[in-house]
Amino acid sequence: MSEHGPVSHVESIYDDDTSSGKSAIRIASVAALGGFLFGYDSAVINGAVAAIEDHFVVSAEALGFAVASALLGAAAGALTAGGVADRFGRLYVMKIAAVLFLISAIGTGFANSLWMLVLFRIVGGLGVGFASVIAPAYIAEIAPAHIRGRLGSLQQLAIVSGIFVSLLVDYILAQMAGGSREELWFGLEAWRWMFLAMAVPAVIYGALALTIPESPRYLIAAHKIPEARKVLTALLGEKDLEVKIDRIRASVAREKKPSMADIKGPALGLMPIVWIGIGLSVFQQFVGINVIFYYSNILWEAVGFSEEDSFKITVITSIVNILTTLIAIASIDKVGRRPLLLIGSTGMAITLGILAVIFGGATLDANGVPQLSDAAGMTALISANLFVVAFGMSWGPVVWVLLGEKFPNKIRAAALSLAAAAQWVANWLITVSFPRLREDLGLAYGFYAVCAALSFVFVWKWVTETKGKELEEMD
Repeated sequence: MSEHGPVSHVESIYDDDTSSGKSAIRIASVAALGGFLFGYDSAVINGAVAAIEDHFVVSAEALGFAVASALLGAAAGALTAGGVADRFGRLYVMKIAAVLFLISAIGTGFANSLWMLVLFRIVGGLGVGFASVIAPAYIAEIAPAHIRGRLGSLQQLAIVSGIFVSLLVDYILAQMAGGSREELWFGLEAWRWMFLAMAVPAVIYGALALTIPESPRYLIAAHKIPEARKVLTALLGEKDLEVKIDRIRASVAREKKPSMADIKGPALGLMPIVWIGIGLSVFQQFVGINVIFYYSNILWEAVGFSEEDSFKITVITSIVNILTTLIAIASIDKVGRRPLLLIGSTGMAITLGILAVIFGGATLDANGVPQLSDAAGMTALISANLFVVAFGMSWGPVVWVLLGEKFPNKIRAAALSLAAAAQWVANWLITVSFPRLREDLGLAYGFYAVCAALSFVFVWKWVTETKGKELEEMD
């Protein structure tokens, strides 16, 4: 998941590498908390999938739609976040996202039908779409070029941390109740409390959004020069302050209001660079990473692990994801974006291929459930976690960074909106199809392995390096 970028024609407020960026790091960390809620909302469904399937007695297709429904809202939120942020400000969008997360938490927790649950999942998805665009946008507008990759990666770190916390909360609540289907407090089953618990980080995110300043670039674009001067002074001090303000003001004056017409081109109606952004988004999802984080509990239960052990495995996997994201943050501005993607594609293709072979060759019981030997089960478990390692140090954080910096200024807003929407649509397709594909896991993992191999070819042929470049250098 994911996993967008600046919503307007961004110019970094730093013009050299001399600034320590300490203020930018602090502010970016707060802004990236939107990614925490993004990850939390995306993964919280994992612990509740089996209980929802039993409680509402749904088919595989309906279950897949319920799990993936938030992604429909996310696509809509990603498409509209840019316009809202350009009109009302970046902080406004953060606050709206927090409110949407809160409404979703309460609504899904008390849903009395599958379709009510779907409705409030879509509401939460709108918040996800808003957060997935606005955090990288805000961060890119305050980040020095020499640490922009690391600051941009904070979004992915926040996402995987949100995934970890939501899965840990799911596990704790299921343990306290004696199972996700059992009642916990006030007559509500544990799976309902899994959703209700999201209200806590939603309120915290909304409160912290009140503690950071508006983007100086937005303030200048909105002709609020005194407010922009105050923020820039706090970030950079007073040295060359007016020069920086004039530079941003001149950049704003050169720009026209972004529109989808900006990205039209000869390659099937779009500019080639836009197709590269869409390709990055689609491949990030088509390798199947969200199958691990949306369905891993029922996946491991299906091959013989208990519900308790499945929860533990999922939590461990999310910890692995966090650790590998830290590796990416430490290396992305040194190694570069392209090498990390190539290494990650190789690792994902190998590990997914192993999973395809294991599940493709497994015998099935009377219910069609794969039966794995102890050795095969352990190999599958190790391979799944190594797949997460390969993804977490490459395609997870790097795609977020590239989508935030790859496009030229004059098309950035429109191109990002389209790439973001493509990512959520791809995520939706993978998520909604898996409940049926889990009946043939060898085929499912085989498809993801092929996509991982194709992602290597895609990067090798079409993705260029952006390490160390100013946003204004992207052509």
